[in-house]
Amino acid sequence: MAAATVGESRALRVVNIHEAKTHLSRLVEEAANGESFIIAKAGKPMVKVTRLDAGSEKPNSRLGFLKGKFKAPEDIKSMFREEIEEMFYGKE
Repeated sequence: MAAATVGESRALRVVNIHEAKTHLSRLVEEAANGESFIIAKAGKPMVKVTRLDAGSEKPNSRLGFLKGKFKAPEDIKSMFREEIEEMFYGKE
């Protein structure tokens, strides 16, 4: 198996696509154990294989981070109604 030489793939093992087909079970097992690798076709990196939980941790949700910081106007649903209708239907 060849060592990668470009960008992020420097630290990862590169496996050609034929070898990946031949040794898929072993490679999947290694990836599941945290040993990520890259599959290349004709020397060009195509995909990175890594275990599912390795990067799937979601960042903290930002939903509601401005709660209580401002108040929406009571007429928010009708704000700019006339201007919007003019844009769609023209002046009457």
